Amino acid sequence: MSIMVFACALAFAQAIPQLDRAQGVRVSFHYQYSISRDGGDFTDVTVGNVTVEDNAYRLDGLGLCIISDGDTLWTLDNDAQELVVESVDKESVLVNPALLIASYRRFRKDITVMGSSDNSLDIIYQFEEGVRARFVLTDIVYSEPEGKSDLTLDVKSLPESFIVTDLR
Repeated sequence: MSIMVFACALAFAQAIPQLDRAQGVRVSFHYQYSISRDGGDFTDVTVGNVTVEDNAYRLDGLGLCIISDGDTLWTLDNDAQELVVESVDKESVLVNPALLIASYRRFRKDITVMGSSDNSLDIIYQFEEGVRARFVLTDIVYSEPEGKSDLTLDVKSLPESFIVTDLR
């Protein structure tokens, strides 16, 4: 029995190489995000591309561009010419996906690796009782940090026709 407990504890402590390698560098990847409720099948939510550096990120998907510098979140809909500005939720992986990269060890106990290779990762994150999120990351590229100038948004640079809603 104690060997089984030790093996389980070791499994939770094990690193996820793709996420360990992302610490302190810039990482970009294509993602597919789906969700499952109450043990049901996973339903696709969105796909897109992400760039993450530390706690900042840029996510392009569903026709939106979501940019966060780690404190502020800008959700830009170019087609509708709308921008929503919010404070970052620093606790939720589903709202702030940079947390999976920047501080995944904090959430490691809730992560199950389904498959991986050098440049891909398929994980399930147990969000809450009965709700699981699946993240399939492919085409993972690691590069030197570039600073976060492209992971912020100057609202004043938008055309005057944009509707800006600031919820901070």
